[in-house]
Amino acid sequence: MLNFLNTLLNRHPQAVKANVEIYTWQTCPYCIRAKMLLWWKGVKFTEYKIDGNEAARAKMAERANGRRTVPQIFINNQHIGGCDDLYKLDTQSQLDPLLAQSAV
Repeated sequence: MLNFLNTLLNRHPQAVKANVEIYTWQTCPYCIRAKMLLWWKGVKFTEYKIDGNEAARAKMAERANGRRTVPQIFINNQHIGGCDDLYKLDTQSQLDPLLAQSAV
């Protein structure tokens, strides 16, 4: 249904070529909010649900320069940060260009 809505309301015509990864907890409101923005932009992302998995959380923290909160978002293997960081990039018109870059 979200793909249908994105097609109907296509406000982001740039093709998404980036590899996007997001570490989440299932019931985290910030994770849900970050995923909603990505869905709105038509981004197909890899989600790592790390609820209760300390090994997965440690791997996330290692990739995220020690940050242990969720969500943690990566675009083309570059650490973006959390939900607020993602929305800040979007507000500053820096998110769409990142999403348009092909993964290396």
